[in-house]
Amino acid sequence: MENIKNKVVIVTGASSGNGKATVKKLAHEGAKVVMFSRTEEKLSALKNELSEYVVDYKVGDVRNLSDVKGLVKYTLDKYERIDVFYHNAGVLPMGALANSDAEKVSKWQQAFDTNVMGVVNGLAACLPVMVKQKFGHMIATDSVMGHLVIPNAAIYCSTKFAVRAIMEGVRQEHLEDNIKSTIISPGLVSTGLLSSVDDKGMEAWIEGELKDDTKALSPESIADAVAYAISTPKNVAISEILIRSSKHVL
Repeated sequence: MENIKNKVVIVTGASSGNGKATVKKLAHEGAKVVMFSRTEEKLSALKNELSEYVVDYKVGDVRNLSDVKGLVKYTLDKYERIDVFYHNAGVLPMGALANSDAEKVSKWQQAFDTNVMGVVNGLAACLPVMVKQKFGHMIATDSVMGHLVIPNAAIYCSTKFAVRAIMEGVRQEHLEDNIKSTIISPGLVSTGLLSSVDDKGMEAWIEGELKDDTKALSPESIADAVAYAISTPKNVAISEILIRSSKHVL
């Protein structure tokens, strides 16, 4: 994937799961990667693991616009450009809409703040840079559930439907700025997101599905999809990649 070499790539949600796998993939392909998440210990460990590659990190929260602006400034100060911004941070809230428990509703609010406003903050911080450069590539982790709705997942689905609409807006608004827009929409992936489900019924269902290795994608499969989207020629834009296990209904 020659088109990846030397590209400056920001990855949010970089300390685990799809983000971590993508950092490794892009670093091995010769990209200059700047990782971003809230957990410095994990970022530092990953940087040390990839010490032979060009990998840096900044600690912060995608829900905080000033943190994301600091990330963009850090990257520009170091590399003077940003080729790709991968919006990957996210949580997976589940539960029935009739649940009016205040704690549950608060967690749903956090889901919108992370999954939707986290992307919006990244765009607000970095799109002006790419417009000025007259090139760039915005990528976001969406979901199969950004294309369909299932019971007890309407809140999560709605956050991913929103990301899909926002990223299509990026494509339409920046055709003349040479800015690409891609969403990666995985089905079931074996990552640490299960910890954010917070619904016993859905947790049990997901855990049951993950017991069969053939039903879940690996984070490395998602990293391969991201790398493919980045590697395409300048005049080729991969708008959506819908990626599922061949053995799973979702």
